[in-house]
Order: sequence, then C-alpha cells, then structure tokens
Amino acid sequence: MNRFIPKISLLVMTALLATSAYAANERASADDCVALVKKAVAYVKANGKDKAFAEFNNPKGQFIDRNLYIFVYDLNGVNLAIGNGNASKMVGKNLLDMRDAEGTYIIKGFIQTVKTKNQGWFDYKWPNPVTNAIEEKSSYIEKVDDYMVGAGIYK
Repeated sequence: MNRFIPKISLLVMTALLATSAYAANERASADDCVALVKKAVAYVKANGKDKAFAEFNNPKGQFIDRNLYIFVYDLNGVNLAIGNGNASKMVGKNLLDMRDAEGTYIIKGFIQTVKTKNQGWFDYKWPNPVTNAIEEKSSYIEKVDDYMVGAGIYK
C-alpha cells in the first residue's frame, strides 16, 4: 500500500496545479484587455455608435470576456455604455468626480490619458467583486471621436 502513496500524492499535486492554472486563466491579461478594446473600437467604426453602445450594454454580449467588459464615457465624464450588468444604472450619469479607495479621480484620469496620448493605461484601486477586496486595477482606454472606449483588469 505504501507504494501507492507517491502516486496518489502526484495525482493530488497535478490536480492542484491544474486547478491553479485554470484559476489563473480565468483572469484576463493585459493583452486580452487591449484586444477587447480594439475589437470594440472596430465594432463602433463598422456599425455606428448606437448599435455598438447597445451591444456593449448587453451583459451577455460579445464584449464580455471572463472578468472583462467594455465601458464608454464621453469626454465630460458621462457614462454612455457599460457591459457590467451590475453597473448598468451608471449609464447616462456623469461620473467625472468618481474616485477610487485612495481618492484618485478615475474618469478624470481616463480623460487625461486619452487627451494626452489618444490611448493608454490608467491605474487605480477598485473593489474586486470576486475577492471582495480593494485591488489594483488598470484600464486600457482609446479615444474615438468625442468619447473613449475602455476595459480594465485586476493586477
């Protein structure tokens, strides 16, 4: 019976590693985030903003990928679309003064990023709905006409 213990231990370790790898893959990467934003920007250009924003607002649509979803703000801070079903009440609201846990102005940071570089990353702290903890988050944003399209990842 002792000769089976190493095999069982190996199986348990393999299962744990596989579970850890699966869990790690559940979080989207920075590359995944950029790719989703670029897909969204292309969708806007191909279909117009009304159809695109409706699709971005769909919490079961093609712009939801694991923990990623598209959001859109105009350059005055008004939310135009958000794929996070829990946050749909934000659509149409001016969130220019929204701050993170440390007082950083998030939407103002997004606007500054696209005004200076047309696209880029902005870091802040935000509650993670999975862990219920305040975590570092980074959003990739691109300017399109007079609004910006983005998505964010937890680091």
